[in-house]
Amino acid sequence: MKIIQGGVCAAKGFTANGIHCGIRKNRTKRDLSLIVSETKAAAAAVYTTNLVKGAPLAVTKRNIADGYARAVICNSGNANTCNAGGEQIAEKMCELVGNALSISAEDVVVASTGVIGQPLDITPIENGMKELVNGLSVNGGDFAAEGIMTTDTVKKDIAVEFELGNKVCRIGGIAKGSGMIHPNMATMLVFITTDAAISSEMLQKALSSDIADTFNMVSVDGDTSTNDMVTVLANGMAGNAEITEDNEDFKVFMKALNTVTVQLCRMIAGDGEGATKLLECSVSGAKDIITAKTVAKSVICSSLLKAAMFGADANWGRVLCAIGYSGADVDVNNVGVSFKSRKGVIEVCKNGAGVDFSEEKAKEILLEREIEIIVTLGDGNGSSTAWGCDLTYDYVKINGDYRT
Repeated sequence: MKIIQGGVCAAKGFTANGIHCGIRKNRTKRDLSLIVSETKAAAAAVYTTNLVKGAPLAVTKRNIADGYARAVICNSGNANTCNAGGEQIAEKMCELVGNALSISAEDVVVASTGVIGQPLDITPIENGMKELVNGLSVNGGDFAAEGIMTTDTVKKDIAVEFELGNKVCRIGGIAKGSGMIHPNMATMLVFITTDAAISSEMLQKALSSDIADTFNMVSVDGDTSTNDMVTVLANGMAGNAEITEDNEDFKVFMKALNTVTVQLCRMIAGDGEGATKLLECSVSGAKDIITAKTVAKSVICSSLLKAAMFGADANWGRVLCAIGYSGADVDVNNVGVSFKSRKGVIEVCKNGAGVDFSEEKAKEILLEREIEIIVTLGDGNGSSTAWGCDLTYDYVKINGDYRT
């Protein structure tokens, strides 16, 4: 298995594009993206558990109820959420794509991201559809990745190549997510494509299983979005024997999918609004996996710890504090904490108590762009990893006037 270029267009039979159609005022920012499969593809998705859901999620859920899709349309700049007539707008977006590609509107996944509670005008989308479709290309993954960005500062894409039987398969994805990131059942927006042949049922099983250890373990600010969705399309054009059961091929596919999703998680966490550092909390020695996940997520969500990491302050007490209120069944007298970066690793807590360490060395380690917070619980064999970012002045600046 190896990392390759191409993003959502790395797999055979997929093209993409992204344009500025006029939803966003800034003409330098793309705001409409399209991904298309040459043939009908097996489809799977997971959605936010927020009771307030974006209209596109309801339409997508209906459209892929049969387990198949051909295209993904997504706009940025407006979430199409909490709007009268929002579902009709989302359905119209699917209809426009269907007419332009001569496919059924019900074979289209639709998504929106941006400001909540503002009506989405279909006019710029309708006017831009010809340009969007005419520009579809196997090299269009970058444009599509840019078109779904809101407060993201970098595009997020990844692809890997692997083998099923003697057939070379590829899986790639793009994501957007920078703020309002604390997923439950999904993340902000992630679109994944693969040319592997896999049934809709097994594709859904793979995705639902994977997100529990990937996207559900990311937090930027503790807010679960109304528009979170992860979608996977698998068109089977690699020519492998279709995966219809939990066999060795399914395990290989799961590993490839996980490679893509973990990298996207790291990109989302590292590009948190105003963030200067990617934080990774790895927990080991837990009684079980649930305990490990609970602890890892609690640590990564601690505002006090996130602020300390921004200031490169080795305030390990905030790690223990987060473990203590996590609700996990932990013997605090067994807890150990270390901080690690490319500058080295330093132990700061052992058996629930502080140890002598060099503040200067700790500062050097914590000034790096990527920081690992290593937690050992000494209670068992359970382990888990969560991703987040530091909390900076710029987070407040970005969200203080996000709407206006």
